[in-house]
Amino acid sequence: MGRLIAFDLDGTLVDSRRDLADAANSLITERGGAPLSEDAIGRMVGEGAALLVDRALLAAGIVNRGDALQRFLELYDEGLLNNTRAYDGIEHAVEAARRVARVAVLTNKPSHATERVLAGLGLRHLFADVIGGDSTFPRKPDPASLQDLMRRASAHAGTTLLVGDSAVDYETARRAGARCCLASYGFGFETFPMERLTGEEWIVRSPAELPEVFARFMAA
Repeated sequence: MGRLIAFDLDGTLVDSRRDLADAANSLITERGGAPLSEDAIGRMVGEGAALLVDRALLAAGIVNRGDALQRFLELYDEGLLNNTRAYDGIEHAVEAARRVARVAVLTNKPSHATERVLAGLGLRHLFADVIGGDSTFPRKPDPASLQDLMRRASAHAGTTLLVGDSAVDYETARRAGARCCLASYGFGFETFPMERLTGEEWIVRSPAELPEVFARFMAA
């Protein structure tokens, strides 16, 4: 039976908060609103672009949405690599994952933007599979996309690990019956409901701690 290690993208592999905030604030100002803080927008990330846009415009007091999602995607596409960077040590961590499992990206970010970010940062070759939020599967936390990655890896729930920074990732792993590692260095962890933790999760403070988690995962 194979093993799978799947990674979330934003807040886990890459720090994209500023570019997401810049695109959202450009949309807000175009529609006559006042910009939001980068931290505020970062807390809205994780459940797909449509929800991010809805939350940002609502917070800015803008009622008329119109073509807001499409315009946001255009704005984001123009600057999605202006400030986005891979977290220090993440490439080494993914290489460690590749030595013990099939490795994939599972994100609610649209596929086009996901592929551009991974390619632009020189990370795309590290992953056997990439599933974005506009695939044929429902977005996380629905487990269908993770279960498809498990199928591709000939893995089952007990040999699957999802690494992410948010409650969405945690719930995805839980629904699939998979193990979960939470990246507390990611901006999605800021709003994580700590009371939901059971003690069976792994929590890392930096990507440098991930190879040790992978070793424990293999030994489990």
